[in-house]
Amino acid sequence: MTKVVCGNPDIANAIVNIGFQTLGDSRISNLKKMRLAGVRAQLLLLRIPLISQIEAVIKYADLSLNSELLVIQKLSACAIKNNTIHKIILMVELGDLREGLMPSDLEETIQQVLELEGIELKGIGTNLACFGGIQPDEEKMQYLSLLATNIEKKFNLKLDIISGGNSANYNWFISTKNIGRINNLRLGESIFLGCEPIHRKPIPGLFTDAFTLIAEVIESKLKPSAPYGKIGQNAFGETLSFQNQGQMRRGILGIGLQDVLVSGLKPRMDIQLLGASSDHTIVDAKQINLNVGNQLKFDLNYTALLSVMTSPYVIKRKEKILEYK
Repeated sequence: MTKVVCGNPDIANAIVNIGFQTLGDSRISNLKKMRLAGVRAQLLLLRIPLISQIEAVIKYADLSLNSELLVIQKLSACAIKNNTIHKIILMVELGDLREGLMPSDLEETIQQVLELEGIELKGIGTNLACFGGIQPDEEKMQYLSLLATNIEKKFNLKLDIISGGNSANYNWFISTKNIGRINNLRLGESIFLGCEPIHRKPIPGLFTDAFTLIAEVIESKLKPSAPYGKIGQNAFGETLSFQNQGQMRRGILGIGLQDVLVSGLKPRMDIQLLGASSDHTIVDAKQINLNVGNQLKFDLNYTALLSVMTSPYVIKRKEKILEYK
């Protein structure tokens, strides 16, 4: 899934070159970017299609996740108009309370979907751990497998895709003795950041430092550790409190909340992030002698990577892409 890297074609091609055949993104603009760049993959729209973007969905997405019959009907009409077939995966709600049909509504919806022209039902899927933090487990995966089997029997069809979830399924996948009908996972964080999203533990054999944020020091001075004067709200409506630790070597970096979710950064040297405004990040340099112009390196968590890849103010530079065969 390429949404965390905004459909970057270089990264997309690197993924395709190691064997992945389907790339997914939640933004039509990213799918369009990859399509126009000639990325050779089936493109999946991860987010339920916007009715206002139906024509673009048909044009740039081969496959989409769906949970609203009205949307599927619109996709059908547009697919017929364009003399094409659009493939869909029906999402089922299993407790995380993001997208998905309630299981009790699934069969009736499938009955109506099968009557639509221009639409091919490829499978069913679910999403967990994204909104409510509900973990994929044996019980939920077995239930999704059972739903798939029952649907096939009732409607006399074959579902090609049973999508059990995302990178949060890693712990279930490596521990289960029976994956059941699950034959598809939508992976992003586990591949790009080399960790599983439930406890953020590294996955053996993967890199956790594939992405590096580099920020430049624009000020380095000895200052008090606590602001002084009458305290009110800061620029973001927060009223903060500070512990007075005496004089401190404070550094300011030329990057801020308009560029990256600063709380998702982890410095690769022994400094402490104190906070940030729109364009500045303040650090406690501790025992390190920071000089103006120094470049500091940071690791990023998933939300920080998503924000920095989205920001137009951060230069994206490819240092090296290793090819594994």
